[in-house]
Amino acid sequence: MDKTTFEQLYLTLLPGLYRLARSILHSDADAQDAVQQAAVNAWQAVDRLRAGSEKAYIMRILIHECRNIQRQWMRVVPTADFPDRAEESPNDTIREALDMLPEKLRLPLLLKYMEGWSERDIAAALHITGYAVKSRLRRGRAMLATALKEEDAL
Repeated sequence: MDKTTFEQLYLTLLPGLYRLARSILHSDADAQDAVQQAAVNAWQAVDRLRAGSEKAYIMRILIHECRNIQRQWMRVVPTADFPDRAEESPNDTIREALDMLPEKLRLPLLLKYMEGWSERDIAAALHITGYAVKSRLRRGRAMLATALKEEDAL
């Protein structure tokens, strides 16, 4: 893959990469760092990209980079709490419910419904079977529905 092709692919994937990183890391700055480092890592491994699997390969690199940032967080002790939000919108409620899901259930949901990925692409990006994708989507939707119903009951 040449530089121009890689750049076009990266620019096409950039909004989705950022949304996924933001959903994993919950921080704009960390999401930007993860996306940028994933681009560098993907460019360094550009000779290993196979035709047809570029999107999944780059997404996998991003997920690994997000996990690296999460590991760095474990070594940091927070010094202050974040201020409470004044008003909560329905999107905030959905975002909070999504954030409470385990990552293995949250990622397939985000890739499927926010990014419009096929189950085959999700399986390739997450290195799991198609059956596992379907199972995680089903369980994630059920947990999300339960969390949202509980929120409505309060």
